[in-house]
Formats: sequence, structure tokens, C-alpha cells
Amino acid sequence: MRVTFTANGRPVEADDVWEGESLLHVLRERVGLPGSKNACEQGECGSCTVYLDGVPVCACLVAAGQAQDREVRTVEGLGTEDGGLGPVQQAFVDAGAVQCGFCTPGLLVQTDALLARDPQPSDADIREALSGNLCRCTGYEKIMDAVRLASARVCAGGAVAE
Repeated sequence: MRVTFTANGRPVEADDVWEGESLLHVLRERVGLPGSKNACEQGECGSCTVYLDGVPVCACLVAAGQAQDREVRTVEGLGTEDGGLGPVQQAFVDAGAVQCGFCTPGLLVQTDALLARDPQPSDADIREALSGNLCRCTGYEKIMDAVRLASARVCAGGAVAE
């Protein structure tokens, strides 16, 4: 089947998609957006988190056909229009919260979603928002620092991707 949707603001289509194929596989292998990672394929780790019509979802659990005529925004869509890093992405780099990189795309999308609804989250709010994202490298403190830094920058006049 053919699946057409909008990815990061541009129309895309994928041909010969089989019924059980995940949105994650289509994004990575057919559309050329490899940022979202394929780690557990069970929706347990959060590495594949993308926005689907503005709601963060695990792309490994979404059948590609469910994206038909919908808006998908991936980690690549969090950057600036000129190809630079967005404020959340830059904060993760600046805080040293990026290590192996497998968890990073999902953490970035979830952080973006958190700051869009609450630009000044408490530490408890941050932990809750990121609770579905697993990281085996950082011990989470640098991730917490990155979210706090992104929050400070957003509150100082930056903006999260919309």
C-alpha cells in the first residue's frame, strides 16, 4: 500500500508498505529520517518517540498506515529552519546529555513536548515527562540539567519547535 503524510512540514509518500510495517521503519528506511532510533520495538524505551498530530508516540508501535494524511514530526523537525539545532537540541549538547545517542531522539521530543505545555517544569515534572525514556549511559543527571537549561533558555525568549 502507499502511505502519504506530512513529515517535518513536507509531504512524503512511501510505496509498497506492508500492513504490519511500523511508522518507525517507514521513517527510517523509506523516508530518509533516521533520527528516531529502533531500540526495543516494544514501546518500552522511548527511543523512537515522534509527534503524531502533535502528540508524542512511540513510532515502533504505530502502524505506518495510521499516519495516512497526518502530521509527523521527528527529532529532525526540532531543528531550526536553516538546519541548525533547536533550543532543546542545543541544550542537550551544551549540558553534555548526549552520549551514545540511542535515547537522545526520544528524550528530545519528550522534552520539547514538556516545554511546550510547561516552560518552567519542576524536577518532578521533568522526571514524570521523561519516565518512558530509558538511558543506559548518563545516569539521567545530565539529562535533567539539559531540560533545566532548555527551560531557562525558552523562558528567556527562545522557543520550542511548534
